[in-house]
Amino acid sequence: MLYLWIVLLIVGLAILVKGADWFVDGAAGIAGKCKISPLVIGLTVVAFGTSAPELAVSVTAAIGHSTDIAIGNIMGSNICNILLILGISSLVHILPVQKNSMRLDLPVLLFVSALVIGLGVWGEAISWWDGLILLAVFAGYMALLITSALRERKAGVLPPAEEKEPPRGKIGLWFERMEQKAWFLIVLTVVGLGMVVGGGTLLVEGAKYIARYFSVPEDIIGLTIVAIGTSLPELVTSVVAAKKGETDIAVGNIIGSNIFNVLLIGGVSSLFYPLAFNLTTNLIDALVAFAAALLLLFFAVAGRKKLGRFSGAVMVLSFIGYYVYLFLCRL
Repeated sequence: MLYLWIVLLIVGLAILVKGADWFVDGAAGIAGKCKISPLVIGLTVVAFGTSAPELAVSVTAAIGHSTDIAIGNIMGSNICNILLILGISSLVHILPVQKNSMRLDLPVLLFVSALVIGLGVWGEAISWWDGLILLAVFAGYMALLITSALRERKAGVLPPAEEKEPPRGKIGLWFERMEQKAWFLIVLTVVGLGMVVGGGTLLVEGAKYIARYFSVPEDIIGLTIVAIGTSLPELVTSVVAAKKGETDIAVGNIIGSNIFNVLLIGGVSSLFYPLAFNLTTNLIDALVAFAAALLLLFFAVAGRKKLGRFSGAVMVLSFIGYYVYLFLCRL
């Protein structure tokens, strides 16, 4: 049985990688067709799609009263998204941080990261009432994004066209022609999203089984295996986007996913069962997630709205340091 899950884990990773490739192409194409900035697409469509595994895992864990996995998955994914994924992405390609992200998205991320800490400390749990507060903030944030997208479309503000690699062979030529059709871009995005979610879910389930087979504690599973597993869609999508030059999607995807994780996933999960908030372990993890967001803002300001290789290296090393702490002090 163990060998079967290892095979399924590898298959899930392969599906995930190809799905992310198609998903980025489709989302970027839709942005151009609808005259909407790729940044907004990254903050909404791509962020929601790549956050789907976290939503499925945390809600399932909350229903099963496995609150350590549920809240560990949210905090661990946010830490992983910034320190590991943005770190690796900025090592692959210099990532510009857009003015809108500096003015709205990053401050919102810092606010919601602090909000979940306050709600957790207040009642030592994220209750259904706290969940309604998180969902209300989420609705307000989405309203701001939609308003911004409509203004951009009305003003006719379009991002500069990205140069694409020349197609290779007949299949490449056919694919390039099909990418000019709106219906094909929609199909490509939906199929890619399905592969991302399906591959990510398959990989997570395999990783969870393997971890439990070796008797790893549940809270560590949530912060490591599940968090990294559910963040793999963001990792693959952001790295692929960075390599393709779709850097707005790479950065917007991560910021949007983290906001979605706290507000949408935390809010919905707490409606099914209160998420216990331990004032030692969970508080430390939440503070690390807040510090990661603060570090991202610092590098964006210090780097003049760009994340370079130095900031990427610091973030990756910080992620490694956090995991050393987990395995030395919490395992």
